Amino acid sequence: MVVKKETHQFKTEVQQMLKLIINSMYSNKEIFLRELISNSSDAIDKLSFEAQTSPDIIGDDTEFKIKIIPDGIKQTLEVSDNGIGMTYDEVMENIGTIAKSGTGAFLEALEAAQNNDTLAPELIGRFGIGFYSAFMAADKIILITRRAGSETATKWESHGDGSYTIEETSKESRGTSIILELKKQEKGEKDFTDEWTIKSIVKQHSDFVHYPIVMDVEKDEPIPKEEQVLDKEGKPVGETTKKVIREETLNSMQAIWTKAKDEVSDKEHEEFYQHISHDWNPPLTRLHMKFEGATEYTALLYIPSKAPFDMFHTESGHGIHLYSRRVFIMDNCKELIPEYLRFVKGVVDAPDLDLNVSREILQQNNLIRNIRRNLVKKIFELLKNMEKDDYEKFYEEFGQLIKVGIHTDIENRNKISELIRYKTTKSEGKLISLKEYVENMDKEQENIYYITGDNLSAIMNSPHLEQLKAKDIEVLLMSDPIDEWVVQSLTEYDGKQLKSAEKGDLDLEKIDEKKQDEYTDLFNFIKIELQDKIKEVKASTRLKDSVACLSGDTYDMSAYMEKIIKSSGQKTPDVKRVLELNIDHPVMSQVKALFEKDPSVPVMKEYCNLFLDIALISEGGKVENPARFSKTIGELMSKAITV
Repeated sequence: MVVKKETHQFKTEVQQMLKLIINSMYSNKEIFLRELISNSSDAIDKLSFEAQTSPDIIGDDTEFKIKIIPDGIKQTLEVSDNGIGMTYDEVMENIGTIAKSGTGAFLEALEAAQNNDTLAPELIGRFGIGFYSAFMAADKIILITRRAGSETATKWESHGDGSYTIEETSKESRGTSIILELKKQEKGEKDFTDEWTIKSIVKQHSDFVHYPIVMDVEKDEPIPKEEQVLDKEGKPVGETTKKVIREETLNSMQAIWTKAKDEVSDKEHEEFYQHISHDWNPPLTRLHMKFEGATEYTALLYIPSKAPFDMFHTESGHGIHLYSRRVFIMDNCKELIPEYLRFVKGVVDAPDLDLNVSREILQQNNLIRNIRRNLVKKIFELLKNMEKDDYEKFYEEFGQLIKVGIHTDIENRNKISELIRYKTTKSEGKLISLKEYVENMDKEQENIYYITGDNLSAIMNSPHLEQLKAKDIEVLLMSDPIDEWVVQSLTEYDGKQLKSAEKGDLDLEKIDEKKQDEYTDLFNFIKIELQDKIKEVKASTRLKDSVACLSGDTYDMSAYMEKIIKSSGQKTPDVKRVLELNIDHPVMSQVKALFEKDPSVPVMKEYCNLFLDIALISEGGKVENPARFSKTIGELMSKAITV
């Protein structure tokens, strides 16, 4: 039989990352063992889940466990499990490639942290490269795996030197074994083949793993009396104990969510959170609750302190693990929590759930709906009652995702609106709530004003806000793309309408009708000249110091929304906007005088285009003809400057 064997090169950025990992002298190299154990636990979870619909897949090997096999003579360490295992193609997909979406960002973060040992666990948890953390301790990694239900196995190995080999092999049973050929132990470093070292690492980092973590341990056991040599008086002669090798379970496997809240320490919570989340940052806060009544279930939820790198990636999983009577059912349980709260990590244990429940059944399950409703309610209460400083830390990491709920969760929209925060024209760089905005409003103010854009500084200084600022009216500064969908869904708050500073009539300033009539002919001329680009020219009620801006009708698409859609490669509807001109600006009176003297003068057409270009630039847009704009400005400057 021909054995399939291939050699592959890592991509350039992956080689760079491995080089950084291998050459970094992190003081907490032991984290690799925790990562490998977590991967083994996940593999058993997946097998357990698959066995619910295909029970034959487990066969006779029903005792799930993770085994650690140290060899002090060979200086190797093996972590083995009897989980789901992988096929050849799955090894290529999961092990042959690495951190597909986050390699570049990980490299930047790791390079920035090279002089700070304590950042290593945070980065490894955040970017999902746990398997490769083993290269901190190993010169070579050998992985042998066999998928449950498969007859063939796969062997993967690499020195982390830029290439790896993968080949078909044989393995007696399903599961995965990872063998590390350890680096030479430096002075003062831990010996990862030492029994006490392994026990202490498992106790510290993996005590709450749901499956037994076992290791063969040498012990002294009494020699049975019938096997002992006795003297005339019946007393033992010689040794009464003998050395034996016994498999010992190293972790407690305690399901801490089943314990009373006051029986679980902060340290235990932190370790358990690290186990279920693969995140080495401590959680920001937690929620531990037991619901009793017609239905019973327990929930232990954590709010992370740092957002994962892939939070906005579609493949990013939910963080809730579903159990029934401490038996794992599934991870990433989307049915338990809405998309915009998917950053929440934790466990829900519902004893009344059928162990064979499928995702399709979960969607229609009344108990799951009830749990979801209560979880969302309790999470809202937790966030709402956070200390101000803690909430600001949370919002900085997860605020954008929370805003998604405004658009997607009609039932809880009002509650979510209490959680969102914005900087404003008067908040001096601080985030405020909509409630605080309303409390700060003048009694005569009827609307909540906002402006959207991709640059905070640009929208803060937008000409659209000139009259609002002059009248001391606060404006919400919305600089996240999701804010465009927020204002589509959240049209009012506390009885106050949300009103765009760049759309519709602001009704802030009365136009001098007599003065406006004087500009009728000029405005008609400009409208005809720019008829392919604008739909109207009018005197502005927004501007005070600037000469021109573009506005839209109340229900028109904003300039920022148009920019978002175009950047995604989609076509936008052809919506023309209104050119607003400040008839109180000195330039306008001079242009009007020039027009009245001779409407056919060529420079009038240049001024029409210049007004439009100025309006576009002021909102961060691009002018159609930069060369013409530059030429016109140059000519105006040469005429205006006198020495």
